[in-house]
Formats: sequence, structure tokens, C-alpha cells
Amino acid sequence: MVSPETMLLLVLGGVAVIVGVHWVADRTGLPAAALRTLIGIAYAVLPGPNLPLHPDLVLSLVIPPLLYSAALDSSLTALRRNLRTVVSLSVLLVLATALVIGVGFGLFVAGATAAAGIALGAAVAPPDPVAALSVGRKAGLPPRLITLIQGEGLLNDATALTILAVAVSAARGDGFSTPSALGQFLLASVGGVAAGLAVAYGVRPLRGLRSDPLASNAISLATPFVAYLLGEALHVSGVLAVVVAGLVIGHNNPSWASGASRLQTGAVWRLVAFLLEGFVFLLIGQQLPNVIAGLDEYATSTIVTAPAITVGVVLLLRPLWLWLTEHLPQALHTRLTEQDLDGDGDPDDAPTATAPGRLSGREIVVLSWAGTRGVITLAAIFTLPLVTDDGSPFPDRDLLLFCAFLTVLVTLVGQGLTFAPLVRALGLRANVADQARLRNEARIASVEAALRRLDEMEAERHDDVDDRAIGALRTQLRTRLRRYRHRLDMLDNAEAGEIPLSPEYEAAVRLRRSVIDAQRGELLHWRDIGRLPDEGLRTLERELDHEEGLLPQRS
Repeated sequence: MVSPETMLLLVLGGVAVIVGVHWVADRTGLPAAALRTLIGIAYAVLPGPNLPLHPDLVLSLVIPPLLYSAALDSSLTALRRNLRTVVSLSVLLVLATALVIGVGFGLFVAGATAAAGIALGAAVAPPDPVAALSVGRKAGLPPRLITLIQGEGLLNDATALTILAVAVSAARGDGFSTPSALGQFLLASVGGVAAGLAVAYGVRPLRGLRSDPLASNAISLATPFVAYLLGEALHVSGVLAVVVAGLVIGHNNPSWASGASRLQTGAVWRLVAFLLEGFVFLLIGQQLPNVIAGLDEYATSTIVTAPAITVGVVLLLRPLWLWLTEHLPQALHTRLTEQDLDGDGDPDDAPTATAPGRLSGREIVVLSWAGTRGVITLAAIFTLPLVTDDGSPFPDRDLLLFCAFLTVLVTLVGQGLTFAPLVRALGLRANVADQARLRNEARIASVEAALRRLDEMEAERHDDVDDRAIGALRTQLRTRLRRYRHRLDMLDNAEAGEIPLSPEYEAAVRLRRSVIDAQRGELLHWRDIGRLPDEGLRTLERELDHEEGLLPQRS
């Protein structure tokens, strides 16, 4: 039993490692997830206490906030545009992976059953996108690939856990029925979506509280756990309920929360995700002693064959699946150009939401190599019961744990360390100029809308609105509009895919930073000589912090 003092030391040491690895990863380009896993393995072989992985705690306390945080940052609109590919990867490929590994175990692993193999396949089937996304964003992957990696990672856990439950039931001797399994999966999925929608729209009436940043943070932190508990209480997919709630709330956040609440809540969730992800990958590495402890009873050939089948299917089936599904006959590729994606009942506006075409060969390669496995795989496999209904040991449980751990290690470290070089070698990068052009067009549209609103207010002659205030605000908006249009002209005349650098703009940014630094220094001087209380300093400093936050990041 680990004492509270030892636990505190482990947590503080973990935080130090997480921060240190983050610093190293930023400067070397190496994936932080792989580095933390390797450090966890190194620590596991040293003398001293290890933290065991408790699957129920991971599934109920760690997975919901991680999934919810990722869902808040996802795009519901982009997911709907790529729905066919996302569903193919997160549902059909998970099912195919589980079945192929199950068949392989039944045919080639001595003494193993297909049901046990399917349980293992369900555990190793869902990729954990954290490592791939962190590297992919730094490498500048196109938005569509980011959406597919993100969408698959959000939805595949529910599929995998449902298949795992059915396979475990069969392996324990409860029998297997295809109609029953299909019905169980549909019930879990539909029920999970309904539970997630109920939580998302149940939060909506709390907009009055959500306008306060502290209350908004408290509600936001509680939401994923409420969604998960509701799903589990209804015996449906709590994981899917968390994802759906996060997607809907993230999509509607611009109208459901105040600006101050969004800023603070976003910062809180970034910190939560940063720490949880760090501890999760350290925890993965520390499971090595538990995983290899029960392998003595197996023959060497079995210890080699079973992981080879598992890792081989995981690595080879994904690219084969992507290639086959992207090369189906054109008639089977659902085109969404004539569908109403925004739900307003008007298909005439559908061209603005046209689904992308087929994936290119380079995109298939990148998506194939983005299938890193993580904590959900280990949490799932550790939920396997120790005994079956008749009291006998669960078939090949220790072997299944080893296969799952090795799969996580190979994909997380092997694919994680080589993902960025692969992306760079393929030259698959987002068109940053097009993205900047779109943002500037949106800025221009928003300023023009503001100017029209000022004209309306001036025409309505509100008694409480000063004409001088309208004139001053109009001048500010027109200055901003000229700046945005100038920037758009520069982008239109720039080389393809490049963002032009403006010496005047960069000089203006440096000047503004210098002015803010001078203001902040004067406020500190007032505080130090006793003219300004600390409370007043914090209020005024927060104003300068928001101004500084609007400036571009230092290169």
C-alpha cells in the first residue's frame, strides 16, 4: 500500500517529468507521448513503488475528461462533412480488426479461442489520436486529416468497448448470438447519443450561470462525468455520451457562454488535458512488470505468434482498409453535394458543405501511420475478468495483456517517433496561405456587419447613444477594415502556399509589445511605491494581458 506521502512524491515527480518532456519535445520535435511512455518503462524496472493501472478508475475518471476536452476542440461541421470516412474508421474498421485478430488467434495460437482473440482485437482496435495529433499539428497536416484523426479517436472507443463486452461474455461461457450482439451494439450507440444530447441541452438553461467564468468552469468540469454516469446508468455507451455532449456544447459555445467564460474555460481544459495525457502515458510505461509477470506458463512459440498476429493485423489492416474503402466504385462513394448538411431544410445551400473527395495516396499513408494505440487499449484489456462463470481462469488473460501492451508500445513509440519525418517526407502540409486568406475574409465580413449595425443605430436615433461615440467607433472599424483588406491583397499576390511577411506589420507588433511592457512596468512601479493596491494592479494587468493575447505569437 502506497502511503499518502509517497503518492504525493510520485505525483510531483510525474508533473516534473511531464513539464520536462514537454520542453524537450518542443525543442527536438520528438513526440511527447512516446518519450513519456519510455520514461515510464525505465521507471518501472527501477526499484521502488509503481502505480498500477486500475481500469475502472481510468475509464470513469480519466477517459471522460480527455474525450470531452478533445470533443470541445473538434468541429462538428467538419465531422459531418467527413462522416463516411469517420464512420468507416471508427466503427467498421474497429469491428474488422477485432474479427480478424479473433480468427487469427483461433487458427494459429495454440489453445486460444476466437472469443478471447476478439476481446483482444476490440481492445487494440481503437487508436489513441493524442500522439498523432500533437505531431500532426506541429507538422502542419491539412485540416481534413486532422478532422479524420480526431473524429476517429472520438468515436471508436464506444465501438471497441461494446465489442469487448460482447466478446468477454462469449469467452466466459455465456454464449454468443449475432442478432443479440448487433442489438446490444445499436442500443449502446443510440442510447449513448441520446444521453449525450440530453446532457448537452440540459446544460443550455444554465447560461445565466455560465456567464460567470468560475461557475462556467465548474459546470464544464462536471459535464463529462455527468454524461458518462448517465450513459452507464442507462446501460448504454457512457463514452459516446461524453463525446456527443462535448461536440454539441463545443459547436454551440459561441452562443451559450460569455467571452470571459470561454477564455477561462478553454485555459482550464488545456491544463487538464496536458496533465492527464502526461500521467496517462507515464502510467502506460509503468505497467510493464504486471504485463510480463504471467508469461512463464506459455511456450516461446506462443509468446511470439500471438503478438505477431496482433501487431501485424493492427499495422497492415488499417492501410489495406483505407485503400479499399477509398477505391470503391464511384457510385458507392456518397457525395453530399446534394444533401442538406446544416439541417435547415434547404438543400440549395449544400455546395458550401460539400464533402471532400477521395483520399490521395499520400493521405492514406499518413492516416495509416496515425493509428497509435494508447491508454484506452490498456484500460480495456485490464477489464478482462480473472475467472469465468464456472470459476476457471479467463482464457489466456496474461497473454492477451502482453499482446495489448506490445501493440501499444510498437505503435506509440515506433509510429510516434517516425510520424513527423514521414509527414515531412511526403510533403503533405496545409495551405497556410489559404487558411490565412479565409480568416481575413471572415474578419472583413464581421467588420462590415458591425459597420452596418452602426448605420442602423444611427438611423434609429437612440437617445442613449452619442453621435460622437458612433463616429469614433466607426473610425476604428474602418481603420481595421483597411488593414484587413490590405492583408488580403498581400495574400492574393503572394506565392502559392506562402504567407507574405510585412515589415511594417511586424514593426507595429513589436511597437505594441514595447508599449504594453512600458505600461506594465509603470503599474508595477505604482504598486511598489504604495500608490496602487495589489487588487487594482491585478485588474489593470489583466486588461494588458488580454491586449497582449491578441498579438501574434513570437516566432
